[in-house]
Order: sequence, then C-alpha cells, then structure tokens
Amino acid sequence: MKKTTYIYRHLARVLIEAETPLSIHSGESDIQTDALVVTDINGLPYIPGSSLAGVLRHSIAGDEELDVLFGFQKGSTGHGSQLIISDAVMIGKEGKAMDGIQLIDPHDAFYSHFLSMPIRQHVRITETGTADDKGKFDGQITFKGTRFVFEMELISSKNEEDAFNKLLSQMQSKDFRIGSGTRNGFGRIKCVSIKEKALDLEKDLSLYLSKSSDLSKEWEGYEPDTHSLVPSQDKWEEFDIHLCAEDFFLFGSGLSDDEADMTPVSEDYIEWDNEKPVFKSGTVIPASSIKGALSHRTAFYWNKLNELFVDDKKGLTADQNEAVAAIFGKAGEGMNSQSITRGNILIDDIFIPVVEPKLLNHVSIDRFTGGALDGALFSEKASYGSGLNIELHIIVKKSALDESDSIRKAFESALDDLRKGMLPLGGGTNRGHGIFTTH
Repeated sequence: MKKTTYIYRHLARVLIEAETPLSIHSGESDIQTDALVVTDINGLPYIPGSSLAGVLRHSIAGDEELDVLFGFQKGSTGHGSQLIISDAVMIGKEGKAMDGIQLIDPHDAFYSHFLSMPIRQHVRITETGTADDKGKFDGQITFKGTRFVFEMELISSKNEEDAFNKLLSQMQSKDFRIGSGTRNGFGRIKCVSIKEKALDLEKDLSLYLSKSSDLSKEWEGYEPDTHSLVPSQDKWEEFDIHLCAEDFFLFGSGLSDDEADMTPVSEDYIEWDNEKPVFKSGTVIPASSIKGALSHRTAFYWNKLNELFVDDKKGLTADQNEAVAAIFGKAGEGMNSQSITRGNILIDDIFIPVVEPKLLNHVSIDRFTGGALDGALFSEKASYGSGLNIELHIIVKKSALDESDSIRKAFESALDDLRKGMLPLGGGTNRGHGIFTTH
C-alpha cells in the first residue's frame, strides 16, 4: 500500500475584532456571576481553538470541503482532521499578540479594565410582562472592540487551496458568530486582516521551519490575502431600520446605585486609533430587549391573522406560536428534546455615546388618604435621548420567513409598529418610555 505524503501546507494568520461583546465562558462561576469568561494565564480573555473549530465546521456543514478540512468517519473508512487551529490570543495595548506569560501591570490604564469585565443580567419575560420561572441569570462578557489573532494550518497531500480559502471566506459572512448568546446580540466579529501562504515542502521546507508557534512573533512568509471571497448572503434577508428616540428610554441593568433603584445599561468598549486601543464608555441598547419586544408583537399579529383570540382561549404565545418558533426559536422540554430549535434572527447590541441619565422618582398614591402606598415608592435613572438616532440592523433567514405568508406578514407588521412608534422598547413602557420612530 502506497504511503500518503503530506507535502502541502496552507497557512493563515487572522486578526479579528469583536464588533459586539463576546460570550465565551469557562464553565466556572464565582460570587458575582453565573458564568465567567475564559481567560489565559495572564488573566486576559482568549478564544479557545476548539471554539473556533466548532463554529467554522458548522459554517460549512453540508459542503464537500467539510471532509477534507475536518475529517470524516464512514463505516470502516475515514481520516482525522487535517486542519490545525490555534487559540486566538488577545492583542495588547502596543498592538502585539499577548501569547505566553506576559509581564502585565494590573494598575495599567488599559489592562486594569480586564480585572473586572462587564456582567450582563438576563431575564426571560412572559406574555404577562413578568419574569418567567427560572428565567433569571447573568454572565460575564468580553469588551466590544477587543482584538484577537490566531493561526490556521491545513496539512494536505495535494493542493487544497480552494477548500482552505472557502473556510477563510466564511469568517467574513454577515451571519458568522462566535461563542454563546449569538441570538442575543453577542459574538459578531469582523476580520481586520488575513495573511496567508501556500507551501510545497519539497521547495519551501526551510521557510516553513523558520516559522514560530509563538503568535507574538511575525513570520516573514505570510502574504496579504487577495483572493478569499465573501460567501453568498442569499440565505438571509436584511432589514435596516433608522430610529429616532422621542423622549426617555430605559434599558435596565438590573442593578441599583446610591441614587436610584433602577439604572440603565452602560459599558466600556474599545476603539482602535492608529492600531492602538482606547477605552470609551457607552450606553447600551441590548439586542435581547429588541428581540423580546419583536417576538411578542409578532405572536400577536400571527394570532390575529389566523383568527386565534384570547376570548376563545386559542391565542398562542411564546414558542407555542408558529411565527415565534420559526423566527425566534423554541426552547422545548429539556436539553434532549427534539423540539428545541435555534432562532433564525440575528440582532446586534447597539452602543451609543453615553446618554446622561435623569433621576425620576415614582410613587403610587392611596386614593383615600392621599399618601404614598406602602412599598410603592421607587426611583429610576432613565436616559433622555430626544433626537438621538439609532441604526438597527436585523437579518432573518429567508426559509423561516417563507414558511407561510402569515409568518412573514406578522413579522413585517411588528417591524412597521416599531417604525411608527407603536412598539416601545425597554423598560417603563407603561410610563411613556421607549418610544422610537422613523423620520
């Protein structure tokens, strides 16, 4: 039997930036949060190579290149994966990869931010506007704007340039996401740069041997990628909505401070100036808040179109509703349930310049005594953003919208309500908050 000789190497060095926060967890928790971000020996966030391999493999599922890149097993035949993917390590404040043990000053203006990364509060709201049972949790996230670098290497017995470039192109598609919470606004990345090189070891062995596995060391063999193509986006339908805030809005952090019982979500994020990172502060409009409002309004319109009314006890809510299940997914009954389906809608978190919150006091008055009801006094910090413009970008799988006419009509009707200011967003909507319109 002739021995297979793997003389070809396809290599790539990929620099990515988190366009939204990343939710890549270690499986550990602490006193502050239910889910900690995975960190390296320096205490900095990184992306495990296994996480990258998983999402890349899923992105080309069903393509003939899958077996070439990730291996296969069919009966007694098959072969292992020929693709090697490194961990993605963070880019430090000097623009260098933080690979291996680094001497980091914990009091440094940049690195001190990573001692306490943001924590997002989550709660699942029912159709009654209250928290669902066991629907409250929180998780740590990586800052928006954080950059990472990783390398990939394909070992092959022949030139597999097309298959390798197809994998690189998948990372540049609009639906490519990394980590968990990808249907809740997390995980969107952009490829800042891709460098690659194809080698024939019979001719390029010395160049290949000069390459270090240390990501902080640049390899002279890399060349700028000039031919990887962005994959077709024809599976997704895009909706761009330009909104303007009418008055107050409140996207609650779930936390209080020394002045108010309810405070808005605000987070630091990173912007890059001449390849150097700069931390800035922003007010956050979580994608999960927009998604929840659209989900409930879509359910309403689907029930209306199908003449399912609450008076007849036929109105379907949450993931029992066909439109909600098709677009927003279905939780099912337990982790092994066959009825669990993933959402087919992607909405990103929106970061806007810090909006100075206004302190609003509230009290419920006893109609008989004219005094405050016991326990009915509270305060909130709402953002006053009159005239503030917000760009909302939504992509939905066409296959979900085209399951039936009523599903598409219900979803588009919900979007129309949002444009007209008839679908308020965030908290305190019964107090007049969260009205956005298009002008």
